[in-house]
Amino acid sequence: MGKSLGALIFTGFLLFLSFFTSPSQAQTCNGLALPSNQVYSTCVDLPVLTAYLHWTFHQENSTADIAFRKTGTSPTNWVCWALNPSGGQTGAATAGGGASNSRLRKRNIHGVLNAVSWGILMPCGAMIARYVKVFHVANPAWFYLHVACQLSAYIIGVAGWGTGLKLGSDSVGIQYNKHRNIGITLFCFGTLQMFAMLLRPKPDHKYRVYWNFYHYAIGYATIALSITNIYEGFDILNPEKKWKSAYTGVIISLGVTALVWEAVTWLIVIKKKRAVGSADKYANGANGGNGYGDRTQQHA
Repeated sequence: MGKSLGALIFTGFLLFLSFFTSPSQAQTCNGLALPSNQVYSTCVDLPVLTAYLHWTFHQENSTADIAFRKTGTSPTNWVCWALNPSGGQTGAATAGGGASNSRLRKRNIHGVLNAVSWGILMPCGAMIARYVKVFHVANPAWFYLHVACQLSAYIIGVAGWGTGLKLGSDSVGIQYNKHRNIGITLFCFGTLQMFAMLLRPKPDHKYRVYWNFYHYAIGYATIALSITNIYEGFDILNPEKKWKSAYTGVIISLGVTALVWEAVTWLIVIKKKRAVGSADKYANGANGGNGYGDRTQQHA
């Protein structure tokens, strides 16, 4: 239904233009050479604008390739185009227009908020919880750092999610389903994690092991979806390549840091276990005189 309506509007628009051109004038656009020798199936002169419009309409998918050519232009000229079923500039695109700049600013704010919160702060908070808590000297500071980092990420992320909802409501007929669905899932996961902090059992509670599994699973899933959705956003916004490269560099740095700390913390844990085992063995040997004193006393 949507494609048929779009095709009808576009066809009517082209017919409307053709009514204001004479047969003799309509032939002049055929002799124009376009850049890259691009060929269009139809063209029409726009004498009032001293311009020419070329197009090829693809009936199979209701899309069109359009070329607009204007003579006597200067670098300060701009063009506005729109296809609307009613009057006004709803859905119009302009070069140099204030409304377009405002919308672009909102999209950039949306991208920055989400990249910083879900894409950077959230992974950093997870790394604090996994690696810093190994050091006894950091207890319980690591926990408060973890909570502060994740809570900040959630608050900023909700602000970014809200700007995304606003952008969606202002863009009637434009939908990025994958980006939107992942964003909704992230909001739900983040909210679940906030509630999980309120319902956290004590370390010695019998249900703590289930809570830990839930907390880790949702947390790592949130981080994976966050990074995926940020790259989806880059594809939608299509900013300068340096921004995507910068974020990729941040993610690679976090990944390398995580690998290094994973190795370091495992070494620390192994050394602690060996130290505890040696201490137990020494204590048993000291009590029994032969390294098996504890077992001998039990039999006695």
